[in-house]
Amino acid sequence: MKFSVFTASTPDWTPSQAAETLAAQGWDGIEWRIVDDRPADGTTVPAERAFWAGNESTWQYTGITDQVGEIARITDGAGLAYSGIGGYQQASDHEGVETMLRVTSELGARQVRVSMPVYRQEKTRTGETYPQLFDRTRADLEWAVSRAADLGVKALVELHHMTITPSASAALRLVDGLDPEHVGVIHDLGNLVIEGHEDHLAAFELLGPYLAHVHVKNARWVDTGDTRADGSSTWQHEWAPLRSGQASVSAYLDDLRTFGYDGWVTIEDFSTDLPLAERTADNLAYLRSLVPVTA
Repeated sequence: MKFSVFTASTPDWTPSQAAETLAAQGWDGIEWRIVDDRPADGTTVPAERAFWAGNESTWQYTGITDQVGEIARITDGAGLAYSGIGGYQQASDHEGVETMLRVTSELGARQVRVSMPVYRQEKTRTGETYPQLFDRTRADLEWAVSRAADLGVKALVELHHMTITPSASAALRLVDGLDPEHVGVIHDLGNLVIEGHEDHLAAFELLGPYLAHVHVKNARWVDTGDTRADGSSTWQHEWAPLRSGQASVSAYLDDLRTFGYDGWVTIEDFSTDLPLAERTADNLAYLRSLVPVTA
């Protein structure tokens, strides 16, 4: 397996700092986050939101085609490979998806995430039923896969809570019958603590050739101390260090090896128990202890 870091989880570093630091620590690759995340009104982003807004190692989507050379210069200069590109363009945004597929092709990064629609936000349905969203997104994905094939890259569907693909079963239903050379699934350990958990080995076997990429983070559920009107307890999820979340990273990697997966494992640790540089270094040491490097 090869290990990389998704820069959504490195908000304190500029792209150059992220690449240089991760390379010095011994990571194999990097997964660049590309999205417009600067507050339009210039407000200061709270520290707990810095991963997703005002992240210093995020490349802004606006004007991204003009930044391809700089991304390549920084990545190649650090001696890092691309585990993929962390895109945020919705499958329904054909122009945005086309742009991200082209950028991925020009960089030689091979694969890029295409965002799936959210079904419910804060328990409020977006307006369309699940079947309506599914059918529309299947058509959008078919288009994306045809463009990916033309450009020699792969579109990735992530398992993510509150979207129409929270589980391996749901994702397989969406991609089934499409060319696995140009569409695949990102299996995400931490997201599955929140929604969509299925036995991991069974999920890998179910996905088969569509298992294209792996994201690893960890999470846990905590009792808020509040109660509902009926007297029942309320719980909420929070991100946790790799070692102390509810999921077993060790067992997860064992299942990946049992399945025969030998691709990228990308870390996106949103915990803040350790300072960033210590966190990334410790995560790599932990992964290496679980998957020793072989000659």
